[in-house]
Amino acid sequence: MKKLLVIVAAALCISLASAQTEIGLWTHSAGNPAEMEAINDWIAEFNAENTDYKVVVQAFPQGAYNETVVAAALSNTLPCILDVDGPITPNWAWAGYLAPLDIPQETLDAMLDSTTGMWDGQVYSQGQFDAAVAIVAKKSDLEEFGLRIPTLDNPWDAQEFQAVLDAYKHSGKYEYAIDLGMAWTGEWYPYGFSPFLQSFGGDLIDRSTFLTAEGALNGEAALAWGNWWQSLFVDGYAPGTSQDGADRDTGFIDGKYGMQWNGIWAANAAIEALGDDVLFLPAPDFGHGSTIGAGSWQWAVSSSCEHPEVASQWINFLLAPERVARIADAQNTIPGRADAIPLTSKFVDGGALEPFFALSEAQALVRPPTPAYLNIALIFEKAAADIANGADVQDALDAAVDEINADIENNGGYGFAN
Repeated sequence: MKKLLVIVAAALCISLASAQTEIGLWTHSAGNPAEMEAINDWIAEFNAENTDYKVVVQAFPQGAYNETVVAAALSNTLPCILDVDGPITPNWAWAGYLAPLDIPQETLDAMLDSTTGMWDGQVYSQGQFDAAVAIVAKKSDLEEFGLRIPTLDNPWDAQEFQAVLDAYKHSGKYEYAIDLGMAWTGEWYPYGFSPFLQSFGGDLIDRSTFLTAEGALNGEAALAWGNWWQSLFVDGYAPGTSQDGADRDTGFIDGKYGMQWNGIWAANAAIEALGDDVLFLPAPDFGHGSTIGAGSWQWAVSSSCEHPEVASQWINFLLAPERVARIADAQNTIPGRADAIPLTSKFVDGGALEPFFALSEAQALVRPPTPAYLNIALIFEKAAADIANGADVQDALDAAVDEINADIENNGGYGFAN
């Protein structure tokens, strides 16, 4: 009789387990052990607290992820939960891939604005973290060259930054004054370089309407940016588009470049190599404020999800301060909420990455929140590379504007009213 009871109990457990509804989750984090370890731990924790639903993960390499999502959307085979790169959210929401999130307002209020993906007045994605870019330099160099260390409240202005570049160039100490990362392509161009354009007073698109790039990307401010941008390469301040990828990775640490424009993801290597001599400095102010890019990977719910309330519950679960703190330390990413900072080891007062939260909070500007951004990014990349390689600045910017505007027109304004 006891054996029968054991068998019946075991069968009941199997039946209950099999009755759990699977909630599919796709992530771009294959090949990233630290992030996958955290995700897998959270899935186990979440599943243990839910008897009716079970989150099941499938990880993809980042390089193939977006194309995989688009293909699945077209064939109506998306999972419930997706991660999405922040600037892509408006496009995927406009295209109908995503559903609005059901996240408590008090949670949203606690998050950095740049971690929330919006479209048409609704929240479609929410991230645990953000990233930030800084000028990486050596304190000993600034002291040697008699240069002021800039602060968030008082960054280098255009004239002072030019004097800094000149000091590095004429010192004879380095092959180039600054490394901007021209060996990288793709999203790095709009993320890393359009903030300079915005600080000059231009932009990738007119954000008052999101219907044209005319004036924003080819007006006087943009032309001033383009001439300055070209001078960096023509006058030998920075390596150009032929830069070797290995030099981008180690050139600053190895002493080939005086300064570097790079993100938080490179900070640990610089700290390990240079210790207390390394500085992470705010972007220069070219007249319209210091600006850096914003918006990293975020979580979203697909429009085909049959249990969006569970998917939103999962995302809200991830936004707890202790989980935000864990991924920040594991990934060297900025905690998406201030109350997670005391739970970290790297972002607390005196922590190795402490400056980056303040940089993001003070200088971050999201890339244009429009479905047109995917094409804008590619068009800007070509224009910036062409200008760096010596193209006529006005011609390159006018061509970019024409291409962006044609794309917007061909897509009916991407949901913005004419």
